[in-house]
This record gives sequence, structure tokens and C-alpha cells, in this order.
Amino acid sequence: MRIFPVLAAVLSLGFASAVQAQSCGGNFGSFVDGLKSEAASKGHDRSRIDSFFRNVRQEQGVINADRRQGIFQRPFLDFSRALISQGRITNGQRNHERYRAVFERAQQQYGVPPGILLAFWAFETDYGAVQGDFNTVNALVTLAHDCRRPELFRPQIFAAIEMYRRGMLDPVQTRGAWAGEIGMVQKLPSDIINYAVDGDGDGRIDLQRSAPDALMSAAAMLRGKGWRANEPWLHEVALPQGLDLRRTGIRTEMTVSEWQQLGVRPTHGSLPSGNLRASVIVPQGHRGPAFMVFHNYRVLFEWNQSFIYVTTAAYFATRLSGAPVYQAGNPETGLNQDQMRQLQQQLAQRGFDVGGIDGILGANTRAAVQDVQAELGLPADGWPTPQLLRML
Repeated sequence: MRIFPVLAAVLSLGFASAVQAQSCGGNFGSFVDGLKSEAASKGHDRSRIDSFFRNVRQEQGVINADRRQGIFQRPFLDFSRALISQGRITNGQRNHERYRAVFERAQQQYGVPPGILLAFWAFETDYGAVQGDFNTVNALVTLAHDCRRPELFRPQIFAAIEMYRRGMLDPVQTRGAWAGEIGMVQKLPSDIINYAVDGDGDGRIDLQRSAPDALMSAAAMLRGKGWRANEPWLHEVALPQGLDLRRTGIRTEMTVSEWQQLGVRPTHGSLPSGNLRASVIVPQGHRGPAFMVFHNYRVLFEWNQSFIYVTTAAYFATRLSGAPVYQAGNPETGLNQDQMRQLQQQLAQRGFDVGGIDGILGANTRAAVQDVQAELGLPADGWPTPQLLRML
């Protein structure tokens, strides 16, 4: 499951040059010819290039899937309840037992705890059961040709050619998600090239059929993206009456001690070291669940850039690590997709950067909502309501 992965790692391999415009659109055959020429300029063998692209074709199903990401428009409570079932918790516990030695090794070598790996394994492929049935090469080339985000997908084509050179990808047989991710934990070619690990010691890397390979590779990637061992990622908290809600949101960081001095308290257990820096987020407003989030939570956005997805995965990881169900509270009614688009248009007209008129409450829209709420004298928690829309 993916919105847009961050693609910084591929730069170290020379598969993309720094900040340049990427060509897209036009005749598909001519576009593929351009990819072939670029691959040759990067030193790939011409016969390998021809073999890689021999059967490539546009897939309308990929474009349709890219346009159809409605689940990310759900509010946090609905989204988390849809993704976190008792069955997924039970299967997570079973897989933890089955691969206990692998999880212990991943934590020892990379500092990533089992709950995090289990949460993303569950959300991405239901523990490997649903890995996608799109031809990977077709998906990547289709999305690179489409002019919505070519700079994200074009570099992945050259990473995929490198995978082909190493015997890690078959241009005809390799299949995965519509966005080009492969395997049990759904990784893009650049991350596979940079971080894939032979987790079961059989001398090859198979992210589609080997859970140890997939889990160790995921842990290696998170560590490579900045994950810090022995540090938390998310902890549910209760907010005091009268807290200045402008302090909430991922834009504001303070130490745990400073938050405690303001009256923020854990709903269970205890908070970590008072010197750690943290933010407090309220994904469905101040009347819904609240979480204190740390550096490692931010690292998870290197896996997926969706605020709602990352927050739900981080919360699920705490559940798999023994935390109780969140306190749902009584959030105010939010906006439907059409209303959200109207809100984004209104905010954009006021000069706010909402990150696009897409009907999705992402980080940019939340920040803009919080700022305009403060201007209008409303609780500035970043949760848009019909009242806010009317006032605009």
C-alpha cells in the first residue's frame, strides 16, 4: 500500500541526477526509446537493455489504481479500524513466534523492533499473502510516462535494470504492486538495490518468497533512513484542559519534559526520557486520540509519505508490542472528499500551501488548517470541520 515513497537512496547509485526535469508523456514507443538511450548512457549493455524492454507496454490498470486511493481519505479512526483487525493482530503474534530468531537478529543488527516490522508487513501485503499482480516493469514505465510524478518513477526503471543485471528481477515474470513495489514488504527497486539483505543465508535475495530476506531488508532500510535503536516512535497521551492546541502537530517539537510540564500525560505506562524531543499529534482533532511521536516516527515517512498511513502503522506497531487500544474519544464530524477539496481550494486562495487539491488531509493541509483555525479563533488542532468550511 503506497502513496509516494521517498526516493533519495537511489541518488547514491547514480540512477538519477540532482533535481532535473524528467521527460514524460508523448508517444509511448518514443518514450521507451528515450529510456533505452538513457540506460545506455549509464553504462548498461545494449543487449540487456533490449531484453529488459522487449515486452514492455502501458497498463491502464496502473493508471486507474494510481487515481483510486480513496482509502487515504478516511479519518484516522475509520482508517485504523479498517486496517487493524483481531485477525491481523493474531497473525502478527503467530508470525512473531514463527520468525522469532529473525526478529531478534533484526533488532540486534539494525535496532528495529518486531512491532514495526510486523505492522508494515501486515499493512503492505497481509504478511506476504497479497503482493500484487502487476508486471513491475510495465508499472514503472507506465507511471514514469504519466506526467503526474515522473521524477519519482523514472529513476526506479534504471534501478530495476540494475536488479535485472544482478539476477534479482525478471522483466516478464516479476510482479508486484501497481506502484512498482516488490515483495512481502513492498519495496521499490532503488531501496532493494541499496538495502536488500540475504536474511536466510541461502546465498540469494528473494523478497517475494523469503520472509527472513524481506524482514531483514526492511530493517536494514529503516536503519539506513535514520532509525535510532532503543528509541520510541509513538506513545498515546492525554491532553490537559486548556492546552494551546497550536503546539500540536508535527511542526512543533519540544522535549518530553517540556510536554509533561504542560500537563501532557501517558494514557498507559510511562513516557521515555525527558530529554528526547517529541511532537504531539491529534490525527482526528483534540477530541480524538492523541499521540506523542518521536524521531523514529518521522523516519517512517521514508517508507510511506501518507500521514494517516504512517500514524496508523506506528500505532499498530505499539499494539503488537503490547499497548492497549487507543482512547477513541468523541471527535467532531469531519469533511467528505468534496468538502475537503472545497476547503483546500479556499485555503489555496488564501495563500496556503495545501500540497495539491486532492481531497486528502495530508500534512500540508493539516498545517494550513491549523493556521487558519488560529486566525479565526477556533481550536487550532488541524482537524477541519464543516464549521471551519462555512467560516471560510
